[in-house]
Amino acid sequence: MFDPKKPTVLLLGRWQPWHKGHLALFERAISKTGQVVIQVRDVKDSSGGEGQEDNPFSFEEISKNIAEKLFLSGYKINEDFIIQFVPNITNITYGRGVGYKIEQESFSPDIESISATKIRKTLRDEGKIQ
Repeated sequence: MFDPKKPTVLLLGRWQPWHKGHLALFERAISKTGQVVIQVRDVKDSSGGEGQEDNPFSFEEISKNIAEKLFLSGYKINEDFIIQFVPNITNITYGRGVGYKIEQESFSPDIESISATKIRKTLRDEGKIQ
């Protein structure tokens, strides 16, 4: 069972859509604490910030996609991870050091080259999204 008192990694993103690069990020995150909160920014049909205007998927679609993909990889919702709806957060700030680490992860070129922009283009070319 997901324990809100236990140290937890937070992943915040648009996830438009969730892909293998996101899975690699999730797997690295869960290895740190054993559980992850995935926050999904509400950006469907709006800008997620400069250069992030292409957001065709809703929170419901993204959440379902994430849960299904993580289930196929052996992870369980409400046990290994939870998914939360959040507003269109574009800036993260904090005061004094109060126990948070903000980390940017780096991956191998095959993971770094995965692009949700290219995935959305393919989905449009195949007529799966508008």
